[in-house]
Amino acid sequence: MSLIPVTILTGFLGSGKTTLLNHILKADHGYRIAVIENEFGEAGIDNELLVQDSEEQIVEMNNGCICCTVRGDLVRILGELADKKKAGKLSFDHIVIETTGLADPAPVAQTFFVDDKVMQNYLLDAIVTLVDAKHAPQQLDEHHEAQEQVGFADRVLLTKTDLVEASDVQALRQRLTRMNPRAKIGESKNGVAAVGDLLDIRGFNLNAILEIEPEFLNDVSHEHDDDVSSFVFREDRPLDLEKLEDLLGGLVQVYGAQMMRYKGVLNIAGEPNRVVFQGVHMLMGADTGPAWKPQEQRTSKMVFIGRDLPRDVLLQGLAQCTADV
Repeated sequence: MSLIPVTILTGFLGSGKTTLLNHILKADHGYRIAVIENEFGEAGIDNELLVQDSEEQIVEMNNGCICCTVRGDLVRILGELADKKKAGKLSFDHIVIETTGLADPAPVAQTFFVDDKVMQNYLLDAIVTLVDAKHAPQQLDEHHEAQEQVGFADRVLLTKTDLVEASDVQALRQRLTRMNPRAKIGESKNGVAAVGDLLDIRGFNLNAILEIEPEFLNDVSHEHDDDVSSFVFREDRPLDLEKLEDLLGGLVQVYGAQMMRYKGVLNIAGEPNRVVFQGVHMLMGADTGPAWKPQEQRTSKMVFIGRDLPRDVLLQGLAQCTADV
């Protein structure tokens, strides 16, 4: 059996990975794609934001970051997918692994060269890194993971370029080129990019990686800063939109610099559709999602990832935003 190509889709928190992945799943490219979805924390949101009415297989990995605590789960899932494909239970010809925004891509890529069963079934096609043009200068200064994501990239896609000046985009491009001169730099506008530049491009070059990381094939340990944590807010009662907007607006003003990523699927009183809510630092927005099904449990779920966030304050405030309070 020919090896199954795998794309690692990475990028720091809020860079637009899930939006781009949705575009890939909906685009008319002829690929049958299996998705392995990883999120940092006890519960995930992104699986609910992905296209659900397609033939793609979506596997969710939570309870940790794919590059460290759940890396063993990645090996197991890849093995199970290969076995099901051979048995005719699943039909796919490409895998996309969407990492959490806090992932170091090196240990994930390493998996494809140190595990025998993975090597027998898969080919690491490329590491595609999304870079948020609005927040990248700060993220690259402060976070080792953001630097690693750029350094290991075979393709770099700039997102949110419409939120900054053209001169800032040019300066960022020059910085990224200095960090990784071998990676082609493109743009993804509103989550859209040419699929032909992302899938089946044979972009990963092990020799090039060994030049910048001679110990790549040895054991790579990775730990996250202790002050970065995540928590989840869940609520079955409908939320009052006006109360929620007031609360979130205040939280962003006070804690925005510490709120690295926050997102959710919301059950708003009087609204037949899900409301999809996302934010990065001071930027926050919402959009209408799919309609709730008649027999479906309407539950709001919000995930917050940040540095030294006052968890109890946020949870108590959100609990006061239900429509019956």
